[in-house]
Amino acid sequence: MKKLALTAVALAAATLLFGACGSHDMGSMDTGDSTPESADFNDADVIFAQTMIPHHQQAIEMSDIALDPNSGASAAIVALATQIKGAQDPEISQMKNLLTTWGKSMEMGSMDHSSMMGGMLSLEEIDTLGQLKGAEFDKAWAKGMIAHHEGAIAMANDVLANGKNSEILALANAVVSGQSAEIKTLKPLAG
Repeated sequence: MKKLALTAVALAAATLLFGACGSHDMGSMDTGDSTPESADFNDADVIFAQTMIPHHQQAIEMSDIALDPNSGASAAIVALATQIKGAQDPEISQMKNLLTTWGKSMEMGSMDHSSMMGGMLSLEEIDTLGQLKGAEFDKAWAKGMIAHHEGAIAMANDVLANGKNSEILALANAVVSGQSAEIKTLKPLAG
């Protein structure tokens, strides 16, 4: 009887030991090669980053024009330009880092995505903006930035509907909320 009890205990221990090993989900083991969340992306995420980078770069260029003392921009425009530049510089870095992580080009490739970048000013409009001064500059800059922001919001809404990368979706939400708030501030300045 004693021998049978010891055999049963040994069998139970073996079952627990081997059962635990056999039931371990290998997929949940940390093998050191797990992929970060940033690696989960689709074409919509890539296109958003590739098009939003030059879109943001133009907003920074517009902000630099406003921050140039020769523009005679009002304190309200200077404050907005500073805010825009401060928000969009890090977002450009974030999108560049994601594209690098994904092994994707910073450029949009052979496909023309310019029609997807609403609100972009032409080179002539940028040149004209750079020649304006004072109140005339403020009004033109505010109108241009409203259109620019509306384009960015449309791009963000597109990726929110079709994208899958958590960092891109968070960035798109930040674009929608931040730039919608800035549009409210810009409207009275656009006259």
